[in-house]
Amino acid sequence: MHSLNESLNRIIAAYSAESLREAGNRMISLLANHMDSVQTSQGNVLNWADPVDNILEAKRIADGFIDLSGSNKPAEQISKRFEQIVNEMLQRGHNLHDPRYVGHQVPAPVPLAGLFDAIGSVTNQVMAIYEMGPWSTAVEQAMCGKLAEYLGWKPGSFAGLVTHGGSLANLNGLLVARNVTMPNCWEDGVGTTASEVPPVLVVHSDAHYSIARSAGILGLGTKQVVKADLDSRRRMDSRRLDQTLSELKQKGHPIIAVVACACSTPIGSFDPLNDIADVCEKHSVWMHVDAAHGGSTLLSQQHRGLVAGLERADSLVWDAHKMMFVPALCAFLFFKKHRHSYEAFRQNAPYLFDPSAPGLAEFDVGLRTFECTKRAATYGLWGLWSLFGPGLFEDLVDVTFELGKTLYEKLKQAADFMPLHEPECNIVTFRHIPNELATKSLEEIGEFQRQLRRCVIESGEFYLVATNLEGIGALRVTLINPLTTPDHLELLLEALRRHGRKILLEQKQRISDT
Repeated sequence: MHSLNESLNRIIAAYSAESLREAGNRMISLLANHMDSVQTSQGNVLNWADPVDNILEAKRIADGFIDLSGSNKPAEQISKRFEQIVNEMLQRGHNLHDPRYVGHQVPAPVPLAGLFDAIGSVTNQVMAIYEMGPWSTAVEQAMCGKLAEYLGWKPGSFAGLVTHGGSLANLNGLLVARNVTMPNCWEDGVGTTASEVPPVLVVHSDAHYSIARSAGILGLGTKQVVKADLDSRRRMDSRRLDQTLSELKQKGHPIIAVVACACSTPIGSFDPLNDIADVCEKHSVWMHVDAAHGGSTLLSQQHRGLVAGLERADSLVWDAHKMMFVPALCAFLFFKKHRHSYEAFRQNAPYLFDPSAPGLAEFDVGLRTFECTKRAATYGLWGLWSLFGPGLFEDLVDVTFELGKTLYEKLKQAADFMPLHEPECNIVTFRHIPNELATKSLEEIGEFQRQLRRCVIESGEFYLVATNLEGIGALRVTLINPLTTPDHLELLLEALRRHGRKILLEQKQRISDT
């Protein structure tokens, strides 16, 4: 049992501005040194630790930093301890700023953006209601307005908000689509019986898994997700979509929405949005576009044609924490019609939303998002835009998309690699097929890709991911570090060849041993 004075002394030490100053100075120096090291590939991309064999050791190290002594520490002692903790975090983390990171659609963010985010974190800026975060609300609305300009939408006609990730944004957008399509659903429930025809979602066959999750959460059921036919480029086929919607309507299915992709996750294919919009308008069906990755192409004069028609969507998702290179999470959700944003929830919470000031409802974002307490997620983006302007984001798109084309050309020229599509962006999917595998089955070739990927990432040399195309394993890279160069891509192919030879040699040895 601690005395009140001991408790107060500990609180004062924790809130000390001097401790913050000392620790902050040390952290900036450590982070800058870390960036110097990582960006020049002086260590591993992924500091791999086997979850089965090493988790207890890693947990032991983490436990060792948990100080339960409760002793009061002067500022200098706290800052030194802080430095030890930060060093451990940096040494054991995943190094996305290494140019050899070519993995998931998670970028090497612009480092300065993290400093703006830190201001929001240290001062705990939240914004469920306007009076809790007037400045963070203003920043969010400013960024929504700026991005909407690239959609060609006029102020006051649309609604935009920011939420914690594309999955939540998709759910929020499709919740609105459900409530608009089935006006009494929020109060009465979906409530279909065995004799009733269930409502459906029609989605791009390669849509992100959050779409099927949304169907389950919204009470539609994952069995009511209808996968739209794709063309030879794995884009939604608008002609077959027209036929699908006609058939569903003839059977009496309410169609909640058509979900298009800009772009899809497996190969980065961009759906023909204008053609899909024509079909949706013909059938009076809500059009939702998951543009989490590709929405940022609107900022590129060279590539914005890939999302022509995005402005015709009834709702769309656009992740700044992907191709705008800010730290996670910062996902925009837009509605073409302003009034639709209020269709998500129809609830009263008088302890939050002040009925004496109904005009504030427009600024109380908690009325329209799942979150009650919502972090000021746009500080990093707003800060970068304020420093560099939109040209930086155009540069980031153009440079990384060009890397996708460069890798594709290298794959085409290599006899032992097979590109599986011509990339439209910075996502490239391919297979490494050494001569020894040329006559093997597709299943064996696919399994080799998965083994190869695992071997490479555990070595720490590169980080890339695996996927399936038509049920067969493949390698997939997202060139989402703008510091990656064509030389790094050559090193990637060399690393895949080297580790591939190692796997095949070990397999041959096992066969000879038996």
